[in-house]
Amino acid sequence: MVSREDSLATLRDAHPWDILIIGGGASGLGAAVDAAARGYRTLLVEARDFASGTSMCSTKLIHGGVRYLRQGDLGMVRDALRERACLLRNAPHLVHPLAFVIPAWGNIDRLTFTVGLKLYDLLAGCENLDASRCLNRQEVIAALPGLRSAGLCGGVRYWDGQFDDARLAITLMRTATDLGATCLNYLPVTRLLKSVDHITGAIVRDAETGEEFEITARAVINATGVHGDSLRRLDDTGASPLLTPSQGIHLVVDADFLPGRQALMIPKTEDGRVMFAIPWQGKVLLGTTDTPRPDLQQLNDPQPLAEEIDFLLRTASGVLTRPPTRADIRSAFAGLRPLIHPEHTDAKNTAALSREHAILVSSSGLITVAGGKWTTYRLMAEQVIDRARQVADLPAAPCPTRSLALYGCPQEPATDAYGTDAPLVAALPGHDRPLHPALPYSEAMVRFAIRHEAARTIEDILARRTRALFLDAAAAGTAIERIAQIFGEELHTSPERLAAMVAAARQRAGDFMAQTVIK
Repeated sequence: MVSREDSLATLRDAHPWDILIIGGGASGLGAAVDAAARGYRTLLVEARDFASGTSMCSTKLIHGGVRYLRQGDLGMVRDALRERACLLRNAPHLVHPLAFVIPAWGNIDRLTFTVGLKLYDLLAGCENLDASRCLNRQEVIAALPGLRSAGLCGGVRYWDGQFDDARLAITLMRTATDLGATCLNYLPVTRLLKSVDHITGAIVRDAETGEEFEITARAVINATGVHGDSLRRLDDTGASPLLTPSQGIHLVVDADFLPGRQALMIPKTEDGRVMFAIPWQGKVLLGTTDTPRPDLQQLNDPQPLAEEIDFLLRTASGVLTRPPTRADIRSAFAGLRPLIHPEHTDAKNTAALSREHAILVSSSGLITVAGGKWTTYRLMAEQVIDRARQVADLPAAPCPTRSLALYGCPQEPATDAYGTDAPLVAALPGHDRPLHPALPYSEAMVRFAIRHEAARTIEDILARRTRALFLDAAAAGTAIERIAQIFGEELHTSPERLAAMVAAARQRAGDFMAQTVIK
């Protein structure tokens, strides 16, 4: 892994880049991998940390989108299922098959679900994970201990993929870097550069030192997610809105609310969405909501609303034998979806908006990629780099990412998220010292994140290099002081900066504690 100092040094030589990517979430990191894999000189800059926005707050699924079947988006479902297969091949240490059970409390529903999921199987074709199957009442109860069984008549089992979103983002960053790209976090864009009304680059600022860099590039890609319109207005102050922000929240509770290894999918809720209860890293993840939030477009850290938390608890209580309460929530988090806002779409009904992505080129040549979801990040990247090649007249180069193994991909099947780096982590000091008894993370993982994964703050460690804040926010809070000590040892961080990092991390830990959320 190239050091931050060496990466910053490459910005000082003023050598032009082929492609400048602004934004370090799923779309931007995927584009960096694609561009670097084609041999283009690639720079990615992110204002905060990689995946620090929407990309770390997903439902942790790599899926075709069962709910889009009833909307008739068969092409989108088919594309997503193909991309699901790519990820399972290229990142088996991060993406795994997961069985889902849809319970039915009526025979008509059971028949409808069965037919729909057979279509899902058909769209997946030879890359289907396993055939969906109709289950009787006893089979559903056995598959989902903790499910309310009164009136249950059976259900359907189908298969999709599960992953760790933030760790996949870090893996994409490592992959892009290995391929020759330069990827830097905490480097916000302050201004776009133009020559005769054509985008030629950007001014970026190191958030840690204040140093500014003038970046020139043949193609500039806006991959800033929900902040995409803000960057578009740096290019054109009169740019019309492209995005309709929608908030989705998730709650994390202990595994004994839904024991077992299979996920629960509730296809009908009061707000028109599906709801999932998913086993994830020893906990159960409940989600999600769909709340229009135009007021949050400029915020970096959206918070769950009280009514959203109540909705998920109410929905879960209707299907589980043991109703979860606020006191049972280990973590609560919110993310903003950058949904495409078509000219004639009712923005009040964000659940009906498509997750399909869009690629736009402004009159000055700024390329914006928006929308989409984690499952199709690779396809989005392929298409946006194809477009960038055309806009910038770059040398033609085929896209190799459909079969490109991501960083750490093991030769043999493995479940360790570090993949081939697992022995390196195990060899570091503190591999036998957990950060907290309730968390599956060691001090060695902190050192590895600082040395090899570009972690710059305590929150980077707790939220994205590990998932401590997402699994148990209170337990994560107790690890803050020790992580600060390790930062001091590894980077010789000044006491003043350490104090600021500790204060910021404590604030974020409080944000994830649903009991304190009164909004």
